[in-house]
Amino acid sequence: MKKLYISMMLLGAMAFSSCDMDLKPVGTLDDETAIQSTQDMRKFRNTLYTNLRSVTSGAYVYLTDIQLDGFNGLISNGNNLSDFSYGQIYPTNSNVTGYWSSNYVMISNANALIDKADLLSATSDFTDKEKMVFARYKGEAQFTRALGYYNLVEHFSKPYTQTDPNATASGVPLVTTYSPTDDVKKYPGRATLAETYALIESDLQAAYDALKAYEESGYQDKYTEKYETDKTAYLTSYAVAAMQARVALVKGDYQTAWDKATSIITSNKYKLVLRSAYKKMWKNDTGTEIIFQPFMSDKEKGGSNGGVFQKKDETDPYYIPNYGTLMMFVENEGDIRYDAWFTTYNDFRIEGESYKAYIFCKYPGNVAINTIENEFINKTKVFRTSEMYLIAAEAGAHLGGDKLSQANKYLNDFCKKRYTGYQDKTYSAAELIKQTLAERKREFLGEGMLWTDLRRTNQGFQRISNFDIGDPEFDKINNVMFKVGKNLKYEAGDYRFTWPIPKDEIDSNPQMKGQQNPGY
Repeated sequence: MKKLYISMMLLGAMAFSSCDMDLKPVGTLDDETAIQSTQDMRKFRNTLYTNLRSVTSGAYVYLTDIQLDGFNGLISNGNNLSDFSYGQIYPTNSNVTGYWSSNYVMISNANALIDKADLLSATSDFTDKEKMVFARYKGEAQFTRALGYYNLVEHFSKPYTQTDPNATASGVPLVTTYSPTDDVKKYPGRATLAETYALIESDLQAAYDALKAYEESGYQDKYTEKYETDKTAYLTSYAVAAMQARVALVKGDYQTAWDKATSIITSNKYKLVLRSAYKKMWKNDTGTEIIFQPFMSDKEKGGSNGGVFQKKDETDPYYIPNYGTLMMFVENEGDIRYDAWFTTYNDFRIEGESYKAYIFCKYPGNVAINTIENEFINKTKVFRTSEMYLIAAEAGAHLGGDKLSQANKYLNDFCKKRYTGYQDKTYSAAELIKQTLAERKREFLGEGMLWTDLRRTNQGFQRISNFDIGDPEFDKINNVMFKVGKNLKYEAGDYRFTWPIPKDEIDSNPQMKGQQNPGY
């Protein structure tokens, strides 16, 4: 099968064949006849949600965690993801290529819907209410495009706060219209980082305005009433605001990060879950603090977030939390996340020997999704209120002044829901930032968030792998960890904090010549 890159994306991504990208499957619509009615728009809008489910689950979530300091591979894992675990990442890596192409496919679909929404809304063939729905769908597509470009720039470009955002070819190629062509001269090269983030922010603001207007109208058609019963499965203005807060924090725009995060907190719409309900949130994918989690069912599944960490028969997992990760939770007494996210496998075998190890079980598998066998698939909580509390705490500490006391309160309020017996503390600005980053590392373990934190704050890492807890049964696991990468260390600014542009993209797009990232 031919691989899809930005150059091929411009040839169209409306329909895909599993065997030949040049063949159109029977019954599909081409770009001339697709999306001619309200029903067509709704169906194609569902495609965007399928894209969102894909790029927010499975390896898209945990891949950078495997690359960083939280987990170590066992010698029985068949070298699964070993290149990331070893720190040996190349432009030919299939995961790098897949991440690049999948986000551009999603962007292409978003472009197609945006273009069609504008075209249909400009005619007199539809009612005002139908056009309001089109505006909503367009807003969802603009959010989707923004997320796609954010994913790309946060993996394939240097961090915004640690480089010149106006440097030539520092961002990623930008495509904002659905315009199929086989003219390689029209394929875009890399934009600047500033241009890339300007598009992301513009799209998010437009998405926010559109979804806010739709919500305030109170309009719901029969389709919405029948199918959109799980409000966390669909984008809202709150989800867009959460994304705006995340983007602003990555850029070091602390005022916007503060404004957006606190607007969600003070709305009281998404309250932090009680400590007693925390484990249930991860097991059953329910809870008051979930702002957005793409729809999944037993028939429409996303990728497995937990499959590389767990086995249904409790045999040897691919990756285990290392000693440093476990100690990070143990050092603060009463952390409910320790009991919720870690368990033990007491008797699994590697090369004929019996081993015992701590296992990361943050994604235990939702029984409503894993109906036949447990594939450790849970809905990915793309945005939840806990992130907003931690963004507000960090941003408020940076802003200082009258916001410092409120920032302390946000961290304290968060910690009260994560620690039994927690007592309020008051920190200086510098210490509050340090404590907040430590909480982010704990809270988002296995969710891919540490990657952006290390990049934007210009920090490195050192794996603390060897178990030394004084129990021979647990310490024995040291013998079957991969030696390569066991004590992996990245200095601050290591070139591997930015992934390589896929080789196939460089080869197929003449505008990308000479635009590979340093170190590759």
